[in-house]
Amino acid sequence: MSLYKNRIVITGGNGRFGKIFKKNHLKYKYKFYFPSKNELNILKLNTIKKYLSKIKPKYLIHLAGLSRPMSIHERNIADSINKNIIGTANITKACSEKNIKLIYVSTCYVYPGIKGNYDENSPVLPINNYAWSKLGGESSVKLYKNSLILRTSATEKPFVHKRAFYDFKTNFIFHEDLVPGIIKVLNLKGILNIGGKSQSVFKFAKKFNPKIKKVSARKLLGKKARINITMNINKFKNYSWLNFGTIKENIRL
Repeated sequence: MSLYKNRIVITGGNGRFGKIFKKNHLKYKYKFYFPSKNELNILKLNTIKKYLSKIKPKYLIHLAGLSRPMSIHERNIADSINKNIIGTANITKACSEKNIKLIYVSTCYVYPGIKGNYDENSPVLPINNYAWSKLGGESSVKLYKNSLILRTSATEKPFVHKRAFYDFKTNFIFHEDLVPGIIKVLNLKGILNIGGKSQSVFKFAKKFNPKIKKVSARKLLGKKARINITMNINKFKNYSWLNFGTIKENIRL
């Protein structure tokens, strides 16, 4: 099947991150497609194949799935498996049949969360069911060589919570700032850690909301909680042509 080089299909266009793509996509040279659930249902392989045969995109960025609240992955395991593992496997099947480049947005929570500074070759040991479901999705994507897995820790802007963990460290980045990064790395393959500066959630949030309150992850999640999910993003930073403008303080290129 002949593919259109400037076409990108985005799954999950009505989700939190998908809406940011919709808001910002006109500034890029690509033509974006945001199929509705009726047009492309990740749990119905035939709808995925039909839609991709019609659009013939070179790229598919897979955002659709189940994310928050994290507790839903404990309460409704079936939904977590269906949307994050089976749905992603269906997307992978369809892309592989048509040789469409697949970009899968995963999470840094697949790392063990003990010592931090995890690079792309570090062993994985998901910290919760959500992360296990995303790793399950990764497993299918990894089988397909024309793919890119992005491990990240993205959040809404402004930071929506009134409290933030002072002892939980990660690489938070706003969705708005992640969009240009994804566009820049469309042609990479394999696994890439992508995010902001390694720091506590509280330190990240306080820059944008000075009134935010501190809270302890250890107290809420227990003494055995794994709370250092920081990634080594040197591979990401080495792409010196990335220009994130508004988040230069978060990503020191």
